[in-house]
Amino acid sequence: MSENIGLIAGRGQFPLLFARAARQQGAAVIAVAHRGETDPGLSALVAELHWIHVGQLNKTIRIFRAAGVRRAVMAGGISRGRLFREFRPDWRALNVIRRAGAGQDDRLLRAVAEELAQAGITIAPSTLFMDDLLATPGQLSRRPPTQAELADIDLGVRAARELGRLDIGQCAVVRGQVVVALETVEGTDATIRRGGTLAGPGAVVVKMSKPGQDLRFDVPAVGLATIETMREVKAAVLALEAGKTLIFDRPEMLRAADQAGIAVWGLED
Repeated sequence: MSENIGLIAGRGQFPLLFARAARQQGAAVIAVAHRGETDPGLSALVAELHWIHVGQLNKTIRIFRAAGVRRAVMAGGISRGRLFREFRPDWRALNVIRRAGAGQDDRLLRAVAEELAQAGITIAPSTLFMDDLLATPGQLSRRPPTQAELADIDLGVRAARELGRLDIGQCAVVRGQVVVALETVEGTDATIRRGGTLAGPGAVVVKMSKPGQDLRFDVPAVGLATIETMREVKAAVLALEAGKTLIFDRPEMLRAADQAGIAVWGLED
């Protein structure tokens, strides 16, 4: 008998990729999608699709329990702008916020996971069924980084780890041993665009998980759009944490990187 697995879906292609992978493994996906964020195309890949507003935690739990869901995954983020503008917390969400406090993503998400667990629903790692999408160590593109670029990667790793320790973002842009941009609420692509504009051609982009990253939440991810943004600003290198970063559209992404002369590098711990 196939498992009914829950999916709390945010924006981007991650929820669609998860739903497709889960279906290939024989699971029936019961998806809760966020209005204005989740791609409506998800409906073709799941057994059930229910739309909610950001903050409707009790409704999410009721949907999962009615479908017999015992495990669920969070895939895809929610834009900070929508959290500011359209957050509609129900009584259950307000209780979680009261306990955990607002401001730190991981602390709040862990509190949400605990609330779901009390209702009999375990939050599984968002990489469930998707190990083949995780970045591997070493050279991923045709071109390896130069020695100067490797030095910039080292600086970017230190900067990105400190950024993650503060639970602010995951991406740093470096050029010539100068950190030119750090990710905040705008997201990775906007950070790359800002950093590349400031640095000029040759910028190095480093994307890392947070120290002690909880793989149930907010796993770093890159894809073809990342390379397209880097090409816009003539960035030179994309460095990713191996085993903890998802690569979407991998063949197309690496082909685009090779065409643009961008080095893609998997970082070992």
